[in-house]
Amino acid sequence: MRQIVLDTETTGIDPKQGHRIIEIGCVELVNRKLTGNHFHVYINPQRIIEAEAIAVHGITNDDLADKPVFKDIANDFISFIKGAELVIHNAPFDIGFMDHEFAKVHGLSVKNTAQICTVLDTLTLARQLHPGQKNNLDALCRRYGIDNSHRTLHGALLDSEILADVYLLMTGGQTALNLSGQSSESQSQQNEQVRRLATDRKPLKIVTATADEIEQHNSRLDLVEKSGACLWRQ
Repeated sequence: MRQIVLDTETTGIDPKQGHRIIEIGCVELVNRKLTGNHFHVYINPQRIIEAEAIAVHGITNDDLADKPVFKDIANDFISFIKGAELVIHNAPFDIGFMDHEFAKVHGLSVKNTAQICTVLDTLTLARQLHPGQKNNLDALCRRYGIDNSHRTLHGALLDSEILADVYLLMTGGQTALNLSGQSSESQSQQNEQVRRLATDRKPLKIVTATADEIEQHNSRLDLVEKSGACLWRQ
């Protein structure tokens, strides 16, 4: 199974108001494993970026002055995501912008994302697993023990890498068992314990019994054997 974890940054919040994509970041998962393949590009939006958006991602018009416009990267982007399941946090936002950009490119065969990809929205998934709780990316990182301290501003590639970790933890380990009567919070705690045991703990030290300890053990078994069958010696 091929999945593409995707994030975008934009000039504002609504493509219907003429806002555009300025950054795309994607990382590839195959059979739930990161392959190292990624797609990352900055895009000249040919319009002013709103101050509120700059406060979120830190990207200015000067940063993008020499970058390609969307139509120049559209085919490469389509080739990278085509046929995959897209994993996106708050997918309607990103898909809305992607569909807007596809539709603007004259002669492009792809007019909307649904033509070439299926989509999994991790925000919807998180709300199902953790109802009534904060489920933005920062909150999920805290819940699943993912270090995102290096994330001072939003960035499409960095956020897609973080989301890949969040998605794998949300859908793997103990949480996949969905034990009856177990709360989603306790599931996530169990999942975190499994992750720590699998990745964070140092190899266990092997301790063998000394000659004295073996002698004492055998003496104890002799006493057990006097009163009947000794299972440890059968």
